[in-house]
Order: sequence, then C-alpha cells, then structure tokens
Amino acid sequence: MADPRSILIVEDEPLIAMMLEDFIETLGHRVCATCDSVGEALEWVGKGGFDLAILDVHLKGDNVWPVAAALTRDKIPFVVATGGHVDPPPAEFAEVTVIEKPYTIERVTSVIDAALASA
Repeated sequence: MADPRSILIVEDEPLIAMMLEDFIETLGHRVCATCDSVGEALEWVGKGGFDLAILDVHLKGDNVWPVAAALTRDKIPFVVATGGHVDPPPAEFAEVTVIEKPYTIERVTSVIDAALASA
C-alpha cells in the first residue's frame, strides 16, 4: 500500500458515501470530509488539507465540474465517479481517472493508486 493519504469524498448518496469511507479507511487512508453538494465541496477545496478527492459526477442535480476545475487549479488530484451513463466530461477533464459504481475495494484501490501516481 502507498503511504496513507487524506481523501475528500464528494457524494450525495449517504449509503454510497459510507461504503466508500469504509473502503478508504480499510485501505489505511483517512477521510478528510464527505460533501454532498457542489457548494460544500468548493468550501473544502478552499480549505485544502487533503491529498486526493473522489467526485461523484452528479450532486443533487448539479454537475461536479466546478469542483474539478478548482481541484485542477490547486493541483490536487481527483477521481471522477459515475453510476452509469453520463455525458462525456468537459475536454479539460477527459483524461481524469474514472471509477464506476458500484464500488469494490479493488476498484477503489486501483483508482487511488492511479490518481496519486499521475499527480
């Protein structure tokens, strides 16, 4: 396992967020916070203090791209999570690591490692 990291979860489905938190902690990482809206996620990006973010594409009807832009600006790696068919991401995020739901610990492990390696 890589060094333990602090991870921000941006997910609006509580059960999915809890499962992801459990996987992250099982892997030896720490969950910095869990946000369920674009506004709350942007506040956490402004605070900083985490190494990686996992972003659900849709949050309460809003796209997560403003959060992705803020993370890119601050040079914080992130993973985009999707639960099914979504429109292609904006061009600037076309190369971002993607994880599909439902999560498995193996998928979470590989995307965390890939995102941190490309940072």
